[in-house]
Amino acid sequence: MREFSEQELVRRQKVEEIRKFCNPYPERYEVTHSLKEASTLEDGTTNVSVAGRIVFMRQMGKLSFVKIRDIESDLQLSIKIDLVGEEKYKFFKDNIDVGDFIGAKGEIFTTHTGEKTLRADSFEFLGKALKPLPEKFHGLTDPELCYRNRYVDLIMNEDTRKRFLTRINFIKELRNYLNDLGYYEIETPILNNKPSGAVARPFKAHHNALDLDVYLRIAPETYMKRAVVAGMPKVYEIARCFRNEGMDATHLQDFTMIECYQAYFNYKDNMKLIQNMLQTIIMKLYGTLKIQVGDKEVDLSGDWGTVTFRELIMKYAGIDINEYNTKEKLLQKIIDEKIELDSETPIENLGFGNLVDYLYKKVARPNVIGPVYLTEHPISLSPLARANDDRPEITDRFQLIVNGAEIVNGFSELVDPQEQEKRLLEQAALKANGDEEAMDMDYDYIGAMEYGMPPISGWGMGIDRLIQLLTNSENIKDVVMFPLMRPLD
Repeated sequence: MREFSEQELVRRQKVEEIRKFCNPYPERYEVTHSLKEASTLEDGTTNVSVAGRIVFMRQMGKLSFVKIRDIESDLQLSIKIDLVGEEKYKFFKDNIDVGDFIGAKGEIFTTHTGEKTLRADSFEFLGKALKPLPEKFHGLTDPELCYRNRYVDLIMNEDTRKRFLTRINFIKELRNYLNDLGYYEIETPILNNKPSGAVARPFKAHHNALDLDVYLRIAPETYMKRAVVAGMPKVYEIARCFRNEGMDATHLQDFTMIECYQAYFNYKDNMKLIQNMLQTIIMKLYGTLKIQVGDKEVDLSGDWGTVTFRELIMKYAGIDINEYNTKEKLLQKIIDEKIELDSETPIENLGFGNLVDYLYKKVARPNVIGPVYLTEHPISLSPLARANDDRPEITDRFQLIVNGAEIVNGFSELVDPQEQEKRLLEQAALKANGDEEAMDMDYDYIGAMEYGMPPISGWGMGIDRLIQLLTNSENIKDVVMFPLMRPLD
């Protein structure tokens, strides 16, 4: 049987008292202005109706002040016995607590302390909080409690509200930017027959109705490119994706990304588009392109340069991947240099491309402040990317790196179905030999390619990680509204 605190028991008793006066959980209330809108109205504006959660109350003899809140704003209410009547005022003082919802209608004025206030000539009770909010001055401060009880975190902590408003507004502006360029927003399957679209370990599930094992999508890529085959030259999707890998301050197994594809573009065209897109959106949101990341200021203005895998690994590890250009050579060099790679798959099972990637992530990426585009990825690391015409061992691919984090990944797409089949067969062989992050063969996708594909370039961007960067948040869970947590029991 559940046990309740003394405060909770009192609040539950008040619900029964409220029932004698009105419905404690009414069906609606007519609102004329949001709290943010009301706080900007001129003094003397009448018939203003607002609603929100009470986060502060100061009850006096015949006059009380109440502060109500939503995610955007607070607004003060003045509730006076002369205006609302003795019976209603007594009901307010006896039954309403911090945490409850209230609606009020009246006139806007400014107090002598300079605070915009609604002078209520009527109010309605809109919902009882059976649990009290945390103590006003300390709020909710434990990070794990904030993740588990985000609804309370959002009520109590202004920084949290600002972070999620940044996320909401960024996604809105992202859509606006791409829609204005003529992109179509589409939806692709979350349940897939093949774990395709990226090099990663998938989540597996079972579809009871079809008696079929399925995978949660790693990325929407191959379906996005099917849409281009179908005649949609510009497409994007803001997609929830799932990768059954490690978690840390910048990685989650379920995350939100955007993928975007344009026919007749190459990877250099998309590098220009992404620079302009991010600079435009960030300037609109912040009014500056200089952002604070930890104790550093990162300047996103100007043209972003490029650097190659080979250059970075040479600089930070002294290893030339053009010389150590096979799995066997590079693996032995990594062992000789006593470099420990952070791979859940045994490193002897990794292919050459994944070895290069893990080596770069270990020795180089943490040192890259950027913004800079990383280019010249090994072909075995990029099974869906187009090979460079002059150097077929690398691909026409880029990653945008900012402060040691990969923000965007993109490339010129491989559109030759025969070459794609060959690459996926090589990936399947790697997987059979123990590389759990290699891709599966996907003949359905090959079949779509065989109907013909134009030149295409695409890119994907982790929205959680970018918002973490823009809001200078220590942990990626800080910008995910309801992150998955281990159950307390």
